Amino acid sequence: MKAMILAAGLGTRLRPLTDSTPKPLLPVAGTPMIVWNLLLLKRHGIRDVIINLHHLGTMISQALGDGRTFGMRIVYSHEPVILGTGGGIKQAEPYFHGEPVLVLNGDTLFELDLGALMAFHREQQAAATLVLRKDPEAARWGLVEVTDRGEVVRITGRGRTETAPALARMFAGIHILHPRLLRYLPAGKECSIIDAYVQGIQEGERILSYDFDGFWSDVGTPERYAQVEQDAAEGLLSLSARTVGSSI
Repeated sequence: MKAMILAAGLGTRLRPLTDSTPKPLLPVAGTPMIVWNLLLLKRHGIRDVIINLHHLGTMISQALGDGRTFGMRIVYSHEPVILGTGGGIKQAEPYFHGEPVLVLNGDTLFELDLGALMAFHREQQAAATLVLRKDPEAARWGLVEVTDRGEVVRITGRGRTETAPALARMFAGIHILHPRLLRYLPAGKECSIIDAYVQGIQEGERILSYDFDGFWSDVGTPERYAQVEQDAAEGLLSLSARTVGSSI
């Protein structure tokens, strides 16, 4: 399976750090965040990665190159105009060759068995599998409602209209999708991948949840950036598969 890392965001909440450095290149324990994710992918057997770029994107492509330093193959999808999570994935669709793709955020650090996630997705023959977390503030992050059978029925209030009880979850920003879902999105326009998932739910596509309670950090604010540095120092996330140093 190929993977896509979303790395085009502006990182406005981390200014002024992101005025001169794209957020995915900000270091955690001396290693850029995006490298943590590359090495996590490699640890689970993924070697082909697509990275979308916008804000200071050339700094990312210059730092990572074609991936040979990591024993991987990296290609880039450049966005002169930022396209959002949906538009960015849709623009990269030709790289997927009609096969499911694992999507990660370049500014989120986590410890998850991606091999188990991919096996679950294949076994369930899902159109998409969303990694979800229990959170008392799920609505603040964007409420995802799930049946007791693990079917996603509504995202931020949109989707199926039945009123049966549903479990509340939040989206961790980790997902596997089949490119056929991208038909619901406009080409060349900014949009959210959630729009494709909502439309898929309404059209009867099999959109499933995968519960995850391990280490996870959305490094979106100075406070969370400081916290993830502390978490790394305490060994809550691991670079055990690291093949390069911190000179990137």
